[in-house]
Amino acid sequence: MARSILVSAALLGALAVILGAFGAHGLKQIVPPETVATFETGVRYHFYHVFALLATGLLAFQYPVKQIRWAAQCFMAGMLLFSGSLYLLTFLKATETVGLSKLGLITPVGGVLLVLGWLFLFLGLLKRNA
Repeated sequence: MARSILVSAALLGALAVILGAFGAHGLKQIVPPETVATFETGVRYHFYHVFALLATGLLAFQYPVKQIRWAAQCFMAGMLLFSGSLYLLTFLKATETVGLSKLGLITPVGGVLLVLGWLFLFLGLLKRNA
């Protein structure tokens, strides 16, 4: 479990760097500033939760409980839904695609999963000491 979490964190970290570089260097010529800000929010939370996932993977060696695994799963799903929806909204804006404006409703679901990840991490750490 711990190794797969760490592998996921490494790959998601690489993706965050790639997307962050694109946002910093290429995106500003394609979309308006408020859309760049949306994309940057996605990258920022993506990066924050890569570090959370990395810490979760390291903690999984010492705390091999299901709540730690659930935390990792919530962090990954939350990154996909929260940051992924912001990336997709940016892409839609850049390509002037219409008809998917409700996509933004996915973002809060991803945010809730990120919060749940932190709570499961907390519970997993408590359970180990019980």
